Amino acid sequence: MDFSRRRILRAGGGVGLALIGGGGLFSVTRTPEKALAPWHHLDSDPPRDVRLDALRYAILAPNPHNRQPWKFRLSGGDSAVLYCDLDRRLPETDPYDRQTLIGFGCFIELARMAAAERGVRLDISEFPEGEFKDRLDDRPVALLRFVPRAAIAKDPLFAWIPKRRSNKVPFDLSRPVAQEILTDLVNGPNFGVKLFTTAEIGLVADLRKLTTEAFVVEAATQRTWLESVRLTRIGKSEIEARPDGISLGGILLDSLAMVGLLSREQIAQPGSIAYGSGLDLIKAAMANTPAYGWIVTDGNSRREQLATGRAYVRMNLAAARAGLGFHPNSQALQEYPEMAEKERLVHERLGVHGRQRVQMLVRLGYGAPVPATPRWPLESHLLGA
Repeated sequence: MDFSRRRILRAGGGVGLALIGGGGLFSVTRTPEKALAPWHHLDSDPPRDVRLDALRYAILAPNPHNRQPWKFRLSGGDSAVLYCDLDRRLPETDPYDRQTLIGFGCFIELARMAAAERGVRLDISEFPEGEFKDRLDDRPVALLRFVPRAAIAKDPLFAWIPKRRSNKVPFDLSRPVAQEILTDLVNGPNFGVKLFTTAEIGLVADLRKLTTEAFVVEAATQRTWLESVRLTRIGKSEIEARPDGISLGGILLDSLAMVGLLSREQIAQPGSIAYGSGLDLIKAAMANTPAYGWIVTDGNSRREQLATGRAYVRMNLAAARAGLGFHPNSQALQEYPEMAEKERLVHERLGVHGRQRVQMLVRLGYGAPVPATPRWPLESHLLGA
């Protein structure tokens, strides 16, 4: 294999890792600073309005394909009304908006933690105009009321918000995850959901296989794969213009794009180098997984989905505190016909039956650090700004 082909294969691998679940891969020399500004702004003086202070942390919440679907309107002097931007849903891979709503739970919990840091309690009214049925609509997801209360306790996980990541790299199998760390991930508030972790060899091996197979199903299903491809931003210019979706950048990837060797069309095409080598790297990442975590609810109501998000982001922050890589494996839980068998097998293997639902499944392990994911600025989400 010649040198240029090796470089193209590395680019294809980067594509595959990014498409695993959204996010960003880029080198420091082509870093999209404008798109990362919402992370850097946390070091600046906080806004005088505690609502805006809390919301600038909340917009950093994990969410499917980094779509950042939140919109909010400030109401009166003490409230914010939270809505879904309906154009930022994922109709192919998230046809019932379950994963999208889990992202809103993450958003709400980060807002609560940030408000507590200012001595303010966040009162949360979920679905104030009624709970959603099959899809989200233009009714509010939540009404957030900020209530000054000097005695409210600060959250020990708050400091880890700027360091939280979704890490999609292969993990180091020579570094097992200690049981006390796995236990710590499921301690603390759980909002009525059930959290689990495992490093048991047999179960881990089965989950590696199932999650790999699930990603192959998504990649082989044209409409679901194209949903990811259409949301891919290639190179610094595209990332800065649209700091959402799946970011691919850095000198190598930018250069390949400029000379026509990397494009959305190539990523979309089965048999291309970008497509094939990406799948190979995904398989390697899945194979290098020493532990897993998952979240189960008794049913699948919209309130349980929000609660899942709140528990999930706390689990992610606890992993950051432990120096542990944390990577959502949502493909096997997606609700479209081609994925139904993998979804059934995951539930069966985890002993989840009847009305119970596995809401989130994550890879856990130690791996190379990854950069923050691009974000739209706070004001872009603010209605009436």
